[in-house]
Amino acid sequence: MAKPLTPLALTVLRMLCDGPMHPYEMQQRIRQYAYDHAVKVTHGALYNSVDRLAARGLIETVETSRDGRRPERTVYTVTDAGRGAAQMRLAEILSELNEEFPLFGTGLAFVNLLPEDEVLQCLFTRLSKLEFLLAGHQSAYDSLLKRGIPRHKLLDMELAVEHNRVELEYVRGLIDDLQHGRLNWADESPTACRPQNELRHEENS
Repeated sequence: MAKPLTPLALTVLRMLCDGPMHPYEMQQRIRQYAYDHAVKVTHGALYNSVDRLAARGLIETVETSRDGRRPERTVYTVTDAGRGAAQMRLAEILSELNEEFPLFGTGLAFVNLLPEDEVLQCLFTRLSKLEFLLAGHQSAYDSLLKRGIPRHKLLDMELAVEHNRVELEYVRGLIDDLQHGRLNWADESPTACRPQNELRHEENS
């Protein structure tokens, strides 16, 4: 049984559904439509993905050409099998829930390994980064809309903006709870990572 299409492979197939193109043009379009906000893309990974799709018969070569001293360029098109595989994978992604384990969730699970004041400083740092990230995503989204990119091609960016906004408000709430004593763990029993002498130091500070 073939492995499910990776997000990058799905990106390649989606672009080729618009018409034949070579990998360099794909890179340009990925930046143009901000697909790199939704899919991790590197130069090498893109070419490897194209090679794998061709080997599976999901895309095929249309022509190979060379312009002067530039490297040889191969133009690809999507096959019927590739179009069907892309549609099937997209339906799975949209309808199925995939359990994810974000690193921030891991940090929150083990938050009491650090003193409350240190956690507070970490959260202030995260808050600043989230504010910067949200502003950047919102600016990029607004810019693409002004350029005439249809909203349905920017839904992934809408989701990123909303995720940033929700996490930002959550972190603000945690900071407020820590500052006003509604969240604390200073009176917990000592652990191997937070020995008794560290806890005493907090109580005396």
